[in-house]
Formats: sequence, C-alpha cells, structure tokens
Amino acid sequence: MNSRMRTTFFATCALIVTGAWTVPALAQAAEVSEKPPMYTYVSDWVFPRAQWTEIEKSRGGTTKVFEKALSGSSLIGYGDDLTLVHQPDGSTHDTWWSSMSMAGLLNVLDEIHKAGGATTPALNSATKHWDEVFVSRFYNWRAGSYTGAYTHTSSYKLKADAPDDAMESLSKSFIVPMMEKLLADGTIVEYEIDQQAVHTQAPGMFLIVYISQNAGGVDKVNAALQQSLKTNPFAGPAFGSMIDFAEHRDELARTNATYK
Repeated sequence: MNSRMRTTFFATCALIVTGAWTVPALAQAAEVSEKPPMYTYVSDWVFPRAQWTEIEKSRGGTTKVFEKALSGSSLIGYGDDLTLVHQPDGSTHDTWWSSMSMAGLLNVLDEIHKAGGATTPALNSATKHWDEVFVSRFYNWRAGSYTGAYTHTSSYKLKADAPDDAMESLSKSFIVPMMEKLLADGTIVEYEIDQQAVHTQAPGMFLIVYISQNAGGVDKVNAALQQSLKTNPFAGPAFGSMIDFAEHRDELARTNATYK
C-alpha cells in the first residue's frame, strides 16, 4: 500500500505532538475516542513487469466475492494497490479488504479460495508473496468507489521505553483531529492508524494511512502538516525520543477502493 516525501509525515508530527503532553492538548484528546476495532487483510505480491496487465485483467473474480460481501455484513471496504515507488524487497501489487470482525476477514478469504481466486495463472507468476492482518481503532472514510486514487502509508516503530499509550496519545491529540478536517473538506477519502493484529513483525510498529482521491490531495495533506507546525506554539524533541526513526518508511501507491 514507497515514497519518501519532501516533508515526511511523522517528522512533522514529531515537532507538533511535543505539545500533546501539555494540558491544552490533553483537553483536545478527550474529544477523540477509540472506535470498535476495524480489521484489514492485506495480500502483498511481487509480479514481473511483463505480467502487470494480466494481473489487472484477473481481478474480476475476486471483485465479485468482495461485492457480495460488501452488500451483506462481512466487509466495509476493499481495494487494490499498485506501488508507484518501487523498492528491491517491496511489493509491486496488493489486494486488501476490511471488516469489523476477524470472522468477516477470514470468511471472505475462504470465499476467495473457493472461487479459485488464490490460484489464478496470473497469481502463480508471482516471485514473492506475503500477507498481513491489521487492526485499527482510529479510522474513518467516505462511502463510495474511487479509481486511480493515491494511498500514502507511513510506518513507524516505537522505542522499547516509549509510554504504553504513546500511539493512542498521538492519535487522539493530533492525527485524528487533523485527518477528520481533511476528510470533511474532501482532501482525503479515508484514513486509519494501524497495528498488526497478527504479529508477523515485532510489536511496536504502527502505520498512518490515508487515501486521497487525486494527486493534489497529497500536496494538501503536506500543506496541512506544515500549517499545523507553524501555528502550534509548542516545539521540542520530546515525542521524537519515543520513535526509532531508523525504522521509519513511507510508501505511495495508486489505489482502487470501495467503501460502504
């Protein structure tokens, strides 16, 4: 769902959120509550470039499974991504689907296998494949279908001595309020703050993800971060001390997404 932005998402947040440990920011944090858990299954693939056209053609069967699940109660969203900034060990494509329960994710996975969607000739051309399951308690979206959108993902790892509620404090005091404003004005159509629900990596990693309907939205998100930095009266390295920035990575992808 890999682009190093001119102003990386969390490098800016690190300065702003220093103020999150003060009384005014804590008052704002009280306005944001965790939501029921939303689970997302992400299936990552590495395909030879010669197969990319066939990959797009082969999505039809899986889409039918997703649409049926979306019309019922199993899914709240699904989509696929094409990586725009490639890395030697990164995926070229992924497919994902989101549900308000693990059962919803796994039932759809079963249906994909029953429909033969996991063993198509196009998928068999993959040179690498891996899966991840995430959970989010901070998220929101605009219902609808979006073609050729842009997904920006920033991944971070907390230091071992970071407070237990570091991610929650960051989400409540700064990220969620900002994302809600960007969602309301149409700059983005979805956001989520994810942790792994099935730990294929060491605990402490989290993702900040947003989807913009067009390329201009990426610039607008960066501008919103810059403006927040200018207007926030607090500064300092306090929050930066909680993050292992050596583990920070960004990703940028072209996305097709549908939300209920």
